[in-house]
This record gives sequence, structure tokens and C-alpha cells, in this order.
Amino acid sequence: MGLILSWLVLSLSVWVTAALLPGFEVRGGAWGIIKVAALFGLLNWLIGWLVFFLIGIGTLGLGFLFAFITRWLVSAILLKLVDALSSSLKIESFARALLAAMLMSAIGTAAEWALYRL
Repeated sequence: MGLILSWLVLSLSVWVTAALLPGFEVRGGAWGIIKVAALFGLLNWLIGWLVFFLIGIGTLGLGFLFAFITRWLVSAILLKLVDALSSSLKIESFARALLAAMLMSAIGTAAEWALYRL
């Protein structure tokens, strides 16, 4: 999938998550959604692999065995980092970030599936 299309899917998942999940608030309208998606994508690209690796090593390999859970945890950590770095995103708690990461993943997967079917 192209970079622009991936970014649009991520923006859509941020927007829908903000609409559905209380305690996950994106400020600044469409521009805020774009900034949050861009920052989340950039952080995921820059340090997401490192956080994943460190969790995998820190759990003595269990993080690699249960990669789907580790990836979910990494997404939640990165969402809280975006919350700390940007005034466009406000997440109530880490538990809310975990729920948001799960919802964003589900929405992104569904959107990509729908795009491939077109």
C-alpha cells in the first residue's frame, strides 16, 4: 500500500477512535487529526521497532512469542508519547491508550481490507 494511502487509513482510524472512545480526544479538527496521525506514524517508524525489540528482550523472548500483544503494547506506548509531545491529542490514561490502540488497529485493518477489495 502506498505511503499516502497508509497515512489516510491511519488518519481515518484516529478520527473514528476519537469519535467512539471517551477519554481519547483529538483537538484541532481535521488538522489535529492529521498532526496526530503523522506524529504517530513517524514515531512508529523511528522508534516503534526499538520499543518492540526492548520489550521482547526484557520479557526474555516472550514478547517475541506473543508479538501481537507486544505490538499492541508498543502502539499504546507510542500513543501516550504522542499525547505528551502534541497538544492535539489528549488521552485520559494508559488503559485508555490500550483501548485506543486496539480500536485503531481494528479500524485500520478493516479499512485496508476494504481498500484491497475495491
